[in-house]
Amino acid sequence: MEHNGYITETEIQGRPDGPLAGRTVAVKDNLSTEGVRTTCGSAMLEAYVPPYDATVVERLKQAGATITGKTNMDEFGMGTTTETSAFGAVENPAAPGRVPGGSSGGSAAVVAAGDADLALGTDTGGSVRCPAAFCGVVGIKPTYGLVSRYGLVAYANSLEQVGPIAPTVTEAAELLEVIAGPDSHDATTHDATDHGTDYEFAAAADGDVDGLTVGVPTELLDGAHEGVREQFRAAIESLESQGVTTQAVSLPSVEHAVEAYYVIAMGEASSNLARYDGVRYGVSGGYDGDWNDSFARSREAGFGEEVKRRVLLGTYALSAGYQDKYYRKAQDARAWVQQDFDAAFESVDVLASPTMPVPPFERGESLDDPLQMYLADANTTPVNLANLPAISVPVGETDGLPVGLQFVGPAFGEKTIIRAGSALS
Repeated sequence: MEHNGYITETEIQGRPDGPLAGRTVAVKDNLSTEGVRTTCGSAMLEAYVPPYDATVVERLKQAGATITGKTNMDEFGMGTTTETSAFGAVENPAAPGRVPGGSSGGSAAVVAAGDADLALGTDTGGSVRCPAAFCGVVGIKPTYGLVSRYGLVAYANSLEQVGPIAPTVTEAAELLEVIAGPDSHDATTHDATDHGTDYEFAAAADGDVDGLTVGVPTELLDGAHEGVREQFRAAIESLESQGVTTQAVSLPSVEHAVEAYYVIAMGEASSNLARYDGVRYGVSGGYDGDWNDSFARSREAGFGEEVKRRVLLGTYALSAGYQDKYYRKAQDARAWVQQDFDAAFESVDVLASPTMPVPPFERGESLDDPLQMYLADANTTPVNLANLPAISVPVGETDGLPVGLQFVGPAFGEKTIIRAGSALS
């Protein structure tokens, strides 16, 4: 495809009947597919073919979906632009010359281009919501534990969740119904019914928001691009005309959320990626009598620059003498973020902010300045730190570039954020 949305195109047929019969679904290339290579966007896994399906893939097949291929992504999910893939950058079909967001940029791109009806992405710090916003589609990051991670190649276990990407809120909710639910292979999964809700997510997309209270965190709005703020304000006014009450709320901890997120995520990435040594997984480094040299050659050949950067920083943060100074403080900040969200939900039903504080970057713009890419995650990373659900819906354009609005709900509050999102998209 012109936009390079797929790494591997294929056709995996599901059952002849089911809720997704006749629908095509693209799957991010960090979700295991039996007999179809799963690369994670990395040269390290260029030839890896899993012997089993991820739970979400199995549920797609049982629901009757036809899987159209494995979508391009930032290498091992590490990026906000889908430019760190070893298989080339992805073009944004909704904004040519711009990035599609990341790390699930390929999934959002194929949906935006109409090459697949629906797609699965994964969200560690905004990697479903960011590309949804940049490509003008809908993306849902579920509550941590609502969807199984079995068969997901891990980046940062305590943060990531599999989530749907679709043209509309209703379609995203229908896909979420299929993939959600407890899994005996993943001990972190929960049964939503144990938390006072059910799995009828699509029925919640009724557009009825009369009486809903929406909180607007000032910290997530003040630093946004003016055009993004204008579209956000227009969307809030539309909600108010439909019976929504809005109020300003404060989340002071989010000032430190990006720093805490990256320390935690990079630390977990350092641990998870240790298995890619050229023996258990990955490119062989060749053995010449020195194991350390072999290990170094394998990782030098297999990993890209962004992955190397994050592994080094994560290893440093976890090393003796620095764990208390960085990693433990990041975990303390994470608890503070969770407390702030809990306090906010005592007075509001959902929170709303721009999904991304800026419009889609020009391709190549952030590669020479990784800090710019990291700071762009300011509105999305707090949600992952707090293990909460969020949805990004398109709310217009600024200078011809898509803008997304994010609704965040309390844990297992998917139906509320879906209802709020359906009033706008």
